[in-house]
Amino acid sequence: MLFEQIETACVQDADIPWVPFSPYSDQVFVKYFKLDPIRGETIALLKAPATGQMPQHHHTGTVIVYTVQGRWKYREHEWIASTGSVVYEVAGSSHTPQALPGDEDIVTLNIIQGELLFLDERKQVIAIENWRSGWDRYAAYCAANGIRPRDLTAFK
Repeated sequence: MLFEQIETACVQDADIPWVPFSPYSDQVFVKYFKLDPIRGETIALLKAPATGQMPQHHHTGTVIVYTVQGRWKYREHEWIASTGSVVYEVAGSSHTPQALPGDEDIVTLNIIQGELLFLDERKQVIAIENWRSGWDRYAAYCAANGIRPRDLTAFK
């Protein structure tokens, strides 16, 4: 396909369900907007409670995180991301996300290239997240809830 044939499109938030981010957490949800098998890119919202911590993860590609609401940080850094902030994560970096106490859930828009490798305390890979695992999670959720899945590999 030539780039001239790609249509500009708009995906409505209400058309995509919040999917539990299992098996990692039953309190964290993800809303997938785009799962690109060619570029290995995922565009998604992530919603997490204002308490808790996710496992450490390593990025094989770059990640851009825009904070829609709430406050969070990485245990390994001093900065705090709050509503309106943008975090740029370089390929090859590792972090441990932490929620910071507040009155509202954390919601972030994430543009992820490549894979997220979840690590244990010995820095061994225990799980891999990418566009394919996102599709599998989304498709399984749709099947279990009687929802007709959208083709998230293309904006249509």
